[in-house]
Amino acid sequence: MADAWLVLVSAVFVHNFVLTKFLGICPFLGVSKRLDTAIGMALAVLFVLTLSSTMSWIIEEEVLKPLHLEVLRTISFVLVIAALVQFIEMLMKKTAPVLHQALGIFLPLITTNCAVLGVALINVQKAHDFLTSALYGFGAALGFGLVLVLFAGIRTRLARAPVPRAFAGAPAALIVAGLMSLAFMGFSGMGVGE
Repeated sequence: MADAWLVLVSAVFVHNFVLTKFLGICPFLGVSKRLDTAIGMALAVLFVLTLSSTMSWIIEEEVLKPLHLEVLRTISFVLVIAALVQFIEMLMKKTAPVLHQALGIFLPLITTNCAVLGVALINVQKAHDFLTSALYGFGAALGFGLVLVLFAGIRTRLARAPVPRAFAGAPAALIVAGLMSLAFMGFSGMGVGE
């Protein structure tokens, strides 16, 4: 049980994919202008990242390794991710059309989100078992969602703050993202391994 908590804490804080590995920056910067779209994207990524981690592990262990087709790993993982994103997009279009419209192009871009593929590949590289792969994917998604929602909240307040004209908009957002990154890199001293 302690190992499970270590995997979660490591993925969320210590090795946060957005702020310490700099993966998934496109949706991080693109969807974080409004808090409601940031929460919607965080939930979509949580679903896709957790399921793609587990499905990628199954494909790796039950198909690719036994058939000695490890060379097809990246293509297989991208196909799994694309199928999951298509599923979540269809589901969101039916159940939450306003959110689907607000997320716009960023929802299909989850397919090309390097953090989603990165988690699947790190699970293989580190030879995680099924449970650890699922927890690592879930933790990485929680970490992504946490920083996305925090950043959206800060950007919402920044939009109403008296920021100098030269720093208004993207420059202020990039400065805040850099400061958040520094803060999260401070967690690396916790000694929680990858």
